[in-house]
Amino acid sequence: MNDPIKLIGFPNTGLLVFHAGIEKGFFEKHGALVELEVTPSSIYQLVNLIDGKFDIACGAVDNFIAYQEKAGEEIPKKEPDLCVFMGATQIELSFVVGKEIQSFEDIRGTKLAMDALTTGFAFVLYRMLDDAGLSSDDYEMVSVGATPHRWAGVQSGEYSGTLLIEPFTGQARASGFKSLGSSRETFKNYPGQMFGVMRGWAAENREKMISFIKGYLDALDWTLDDDNTEEVEQLLAKHMPQIKPQAVTVALSKLRSPETGLVPKARIDREGLKTVLALRSQYAPQGQKLTDIEKYIDESFYREALG
Repeated sequence: MNDPIKLIGFPNTGLLVFHAGIEKGFFEKHGALVELEVTPSSIYQLVNLIDGKFDIACGAVDNFIAYQEKAGEEIPKKEPDLCVFMGATQIELSFVVGKEIQSFEDIRGTKLAMDALTTGFAFVLYRMLDDAGLSSDDYEMVSVGATPHRWAGVQSGEYSGTLLIEPFTGQARASGFKSLGSSRETFKNYPGQMFGVMRGWAAENREKMISFIKGYLDALDWTLDDDNTEEVEQLLAKHMPQIKPQAVTVALSKLRSPETGLVPKARIDREGLKTVLALRSQYAPQGQKLTDIEKYIDESFYREALG
């Protein structure tokens, strides 16, 4: 238990729970030492999770599924043996476009920025564009990396649009950029992020897994508790200084909403997973037809932590 748990997550407000867990001592209380790294892309996160540089990852659940099915955009050195073991967030993905874009028709002939093209939230955008009457021949999708990189590309005019989450969506609107739609308008149920791990590492480090989950759940409860709002806002402002002071309250409100932010008790959204598999079956270039969500889940650690 002395070696730290190497955790990797995406740069968004959901990292607040990890910062709380580390700085408020919730992980330490349960015997877990956690080191957090912020990932530049899903490719970096998943390849290095599989190859053993990181122990636990928090990211879009489709990324774990894609790499388990050997459909990721890069090939790890090791054989994937992934599962998701706990939920993290629900999400609202907004299709934010450049100031010269007024409608979906203006997307034709332009470049759109995504983290990766065949994993994660790319399929959400494909569906949104399909629903708007555009085909894949009408635009070019470019793999750019995590949200800050994509947002910078739209701001500079290099890309005509991308999917953003809070607090980037709020920053975009405040800067005069518009959204042509959101995932909540397109899907009744779509999960944000979940926790993934290599099954072999988890089995060999069961005590660490239980300690991590207990610490995370305590940090989650603290973050969601209204009595802690002032301190939570201070922690959010400290770790996401790009959020303007007057927008911190709004960002925290979005994060605390179970529809657009943290999942109470970190439960896995099984209905949302069905949507993820349906989208992968429709849009993945490998043509995989996936229906069994339980194939990708191991809740034994979560149940033991709650027990």
